[in-house]
Amino acid sequence: MTRTRKALPAASALLAVLALPALAGCGIRATTVPVDVGAAPSRVSCDTPAQPGGQGGVQGFRATVELVCGSQLVGVERVVPVPEKRTQRDPVALVVQALLEALEKAPSGEERDAGFSTGVPAGLTAGAPRPGDPAGTVRLSRKPEDLPPVALSQIVCTLAGNEAVSAGPGPVVMGGPDADPPRAWECTDAVRSRPESVPTLGEIVRPSASAGAPPR
Repeated sequence: MTRTRKALPAASALLAVLALPALAGCGIRATTVPVDVGAAPSRVSCDTPAQPGGQGGVQGFRATVELVCGSQLVGVERVVPVPEKRTQRDPVALVVQALLEALEKAPSGEERDAGFSTGVPAGLTAGAPRPGDPAGTVRLSRKPEDLPPVALSQIVCTLAGNEAVSAGPGPVVMGGPDADPPRAWECTDAVRSRPESVPTLGEIVRPSASAGAPPR
């Protein structure tokens, strides 16, 4: 039995994005995580210089996105802009869309020099849950299990660490664009240290029989 995380109320998630003032000039640094990936010449720092803040008048929110460095996931703090085309009315899906776009963006030259990369393909979009989905479900434009393992690991761990998407420790519930039931994906230490070996399939999650009961 898998306990799914409850989504924050729509109003709270909406405030996490739309009600935030524009962020400008915020110098954000990644946590320094030295990673030894071999002999001394191939050692990478996994440290980046201060990230540029949001541009004046552009709404955004602070978030940690998971990039690949030294063959593991390393969280980098960013000011994530809210998508300009707000065709998605679901507040949680809007946050997920912003995080996906941040993950898809190629690291800067300085980040690449520090060893950072991303495996998340461009063009992914986030949608609202389908009728009957458990609370907090995220629907992607591609089936999660069809994504490259590293990309899936990045997405799962990024969403798991964002309070507007997840309300506490536990798996992230994601599904594809079709009617297949969503699955639970968990960001574990093993996933973070070996993102290429994320399990092919998460556990199927079905809606609870009564409100508040954990799905089976």
